[in-house]
Amino acid sequence: MERIIENSMYAARWLLAPIYFGLAFALLALAIKFFQEIWHILPSVLSLSEGDLILKLLSLIDMALVGGLLVMVMLSGYENFVSQLNVDEGKEKLDWLGKMDSGSLKMKVAASIVAISSIHLLRMFMDAQQLESEQLMWYVIIHLTFVLSAFAMGYLDKLTKH
Repeated sequence: MERIIENSMYAARWLLAPIYFGLAFALLALAIKFFQEIWHILPSVLSLSEGDLILKLLSLIDMALVGGLLVMVMLSGYENFVSQLNVDEGKEKLDWLGKMDSGSLKMKVAASIVAISSIHLLRMFMDAQQLESEQLMWYVIIHLTFVLSAFAMGYLDKLTKH
């Protein structure tokens, strides 16, 4: 009976596979939105002020970071929790595949969230004239919360590894 339960629990990891595959559709949706934004920027690029162009470019950078985060979670999560990826011989394999355990994945996600939050905060500062100071203060507090959380997670990870 114990063996059946253990084998069933181990096989249940495959329930995560469609979730990780679903992230590929999220990546597709993000790519569509990215190119939609470029399509909207290109016709007006000459009439945009430098500040407005920078804001739009920061939005594109934000999307690229989220896309990288999706790929990292999708592939590393699958490898860590479902099954090893078997990349065909001769095909390009990402250097970090197979090297990122769940702890380092968590740290990469935290660092990515801080980077995304930093870009969002920079966008808010570039458009600070349209924001109330209290609203801007909350953006800073939320960003600092992300930074402190990532730092605390890294510190705890370092403590547990030693």
